Amino acid sequence: MNRSVYPFYFGLAALIVYSIFFVLPGVMGIFYSFTNWNSYSDEIRFIGFDNLAKIFSGEGRYLGFIYNTLVFTVSTVILKTALGLFFAMLLNDGIRAKGFHRVMLFMPSIVPMLVVGLIFKSILNPATGLLNESLRMIGLEVLTQKWLTDLGWAFKSIIAVDVWKGVGYIMIILLAGLQSIDKTYYEAAEIDGSNFWQKLIHITLPLIVPALVVTTVLNLLHGLKVFEAVYVLTNGGPGYATDVMYTAIFKEFSTGNYGMGTALSSVLFVVMTVIGYFVVRLMSREGDER
Repeated sequence: MNRSVYPFYFGLAALIVYSIFFVLPGVMGIFYSFTNWNSYSDEIRFIGFDNLAKIFSGEGRYLGFIYNTLVFTVSTVILKTALGLFFAMLLNDGIRAKGFHRVMLFMPSIVPMLVVGLIFKSILNPATGLLNESLRMIGLEVLTQKWLTDLGWAFKSIIAVDVWKGVGYIMIILLAGLQSIDKTYYEAAEIDGSNFWQKLIHITLPLIVPALVVTTVLNLLHGLKVFEAVYVLTNGGPGYATDVMYTAIFKEFSTGNYGMGTALSSVLFVVMTVIGYFVVRLMSREGDER
């Protein structure tokens, strides 16, 4: 057999495998999102856009789950990027024992979210948790809160835990971007009398746009598909206050409402695809213009 056809057969085999394990399940999921598929009946009936109408009509708190997901995503993207850039610039130069501090900041990102969640669930316990106990010991009992059970603090606490875990990973990517910048740019700017903010805006940020694109997309995808942090810390409580799309999907499947679960999955997939596409296009365009 002519060896020149080998790449064709390998490519065809890869396409078939990809279609079976990725494309086909996705297509089937979209199909089932238009049905009443559930565990209570053997009959699967096509119901059109009823599931989607139920989601976007406000029935069943689904719009609240979408809102929580978007708030979580926007908050974590901004906080992780800002703090990651701050630590990256701090550890790029100007501080001793940079290697040690880099490792300490990066370590939480390699710990499984399940473990992090269980640790912080204990720390944030209102009665016996380390945080409230420490506040009481130093005479700041007025600052103690029911961190995971209070409507005003539960979602903020989840965001804080997720930022604490992920900021080190973002810092490493941005640090790599900072170290790729030629130092002569800063030397020339100093000769021209530029201050810190001028160098940040006109040199640092434009030259690390590729790294910012990567971190922004990663943060967006992570935020939109957040599950473990919410599930472990609050399980969506109190009530439905901290439920997000993936916890809602999990609960729909757990109760046997498979049609609605696949409809929510399809909506989340479309949202992730659209947002990710436009963010990459926008940031890439800005990088080219600069």
